[in-house]
Amino acid sequence: MPHLLGQHLLGLLSILRKLKSAPDQEVRILLLGLDNAGKTTLLKQLASEDISHITPTQGFNIKSVQSQGFKLNVWDIGGQRKIRPYWRNYFENTDVLIYVIDSADRKRFEETGQELAELLDEEKLSGVPVLIFANKQDLLTAAPASEIAEGLNLHTIRDRVWQIQSCSALTGEGVQDGMNWVCKNVNAKKK
Repeated sequence: MPHLLGQHLLGLLSILRKLKSAPDQEVRILLLGLDNAGKTTLLKQLASEDISHITPTQGFNIKSVQSQGFKLNVWDIGGQRKIRPYWRNYFENTDVLIYVIDSADRKRFEETGQELAELLDEEKLSGVPVLIFANKQDLLTAAPASEIAEGLNLHTIRDRVWQIQSCSALTGEGVQDGMNWVCKNVNAKKK
């Protein structure tokens, strides 16, 4: 299975490459979410090459993946809020925000909702399209995307395009659909 998924996501990188309007243009995607949401699983599949590990401060982890002009900044958000101010250095010029939620971890819906709300309030991220991956849909205890959308009041977002996508980073289900949406909206914003 993992091999199949790898193929899947390499396909996504090539879709993204094709969509870039200029070869020297960097597409910057910010991938955020609480710890254990499944970002690393998504990333590992996406970047079978070229992952540089940067760990500036204990408590969070930035991985930058660069592949032919396509740049993915992935944040592993630890719980410490005192490091929050440093994140802002990476918000500039973000083309798309991908936010990953562990759909099975209902106890943390409130926390993940607060994080997301704060990000959407960030001046540097204003108007940036946001894709929310309702991850871990392969688990029986996962809440459906519609329930998560309602709980997070996503319908009140008016200042940007957004999408919530059920997925399983483990099986690859839904990931392609989400990335297709990302591609469409990167393009729309670049024009």
